[in-house]
Amino acid sequence: MKTVLVTGATGFIGWHVACKLIERGQRVRVLARDPSRLRDLAGVEALAGDLRDRASLDRAVAGCGVVYHVAADYRLWTREPEEMFRSNVDGTRQMLEAARIAGVEKFIYTSTVGCIGVPAGEVGTEASPVSLNEMAGPYKRSKFLAEQVALEFAGAGFPVVIVNPTAPVGDHDFKPTPTGKIVVDFVNGKMPAYLDTGLNLVDVQDVAQGHLAACERGRVGERYILGAENLTLQQIFAMLGGITGRPAPATRIPYAVAYAAGVVSTAWANVTGREPRAPLDGVKMARKKMWVSHDKAACELGFVPGPAKGALARAVGWFQTNGYCA
Repeated sequence: MKTVLVTGATGFIGWHVACKLIERGQRVRVLARDPSRLRDLAGVEALAGDLRDRASLDRAVAGCGVVYHVAADYRLWTREPEEMFRSNVDGTRQMLEAARIAGVEKFIYTSTVGCIGVPAGEVGTEASPVSLNEMAGPYKRSKFLAEQVALEFAGAGFPVVIVNPTAPVGDHDFKPTPTGKIVVDFVNGKMPAYLDTGLNLVDVQDVAQGHLAACERGRVGERYILGAENLTLQQIFAMLGGITGRPAPATRIPYAVAYAAGVVSTAWANVTGREPRAPLDGVKMARKKMWVSHDKAACELGFVPGPAKGALARAVGWFQTNGYCA
């Protein structure tokens, strides 16, 4: 049995991918900048490394049959966007090159729904047209360019399959992710109002299962949206209200007000170096409802996600148990 490498196992999706592989009895190796940050992952081989350090990537892929490249610099604000491009774009290219030289048999690249085209008023699919000019902020731009690198390798014959998760929710959201932060802020009573926007929510455990299905049944060079339910932010808050007993916010913020708050908050963050309360790039992303279809993954991968409400309830419980909520 060849070893399976997972990058990003200290993060949300990567942790769940590693868990699913362990449950299947796979021999799992994880690559992390700081292996001491790995939690609740018994039985894995942990290697220290960095996507910007090619030698560490060569060591990580040695003897591996499959690579799940989940790691990414995921922030909606940074004072050094060039670092994000080094990790997400250059790091992905280096990981692909190392895997190709090592003779890896399948490479699963974790992209994002942000790279999916969503025409105004429509539901996006893998075939929807999209360009770099539509990517708001360094995170989305860097992930778009990284996805192009993955497609380049697939076009040259390397067995790369791409998955595009939507907004995952659930347990073990350590950082937490921007979606997880919405849950935490709601539970802590820090969501007094809402924007007229929409997300596609999906259980992170289903996303992890979708990664394994992409490895088993995904076609080389294809992209697969791993999502579940298209919901407005107001609907998400209503679900959280039902789970927690807290009242959902009833006031809607005009987009212009949110944009102004994003400008001020981000400008102050650039001065202080502290993460903004309302990152401007996040506000820009919220202008469009990111509603998509996972029909392709359902048809080709057998991807059948569960309801978002159960994942939200599990997220609330995990955040409360682990001290994220007052």
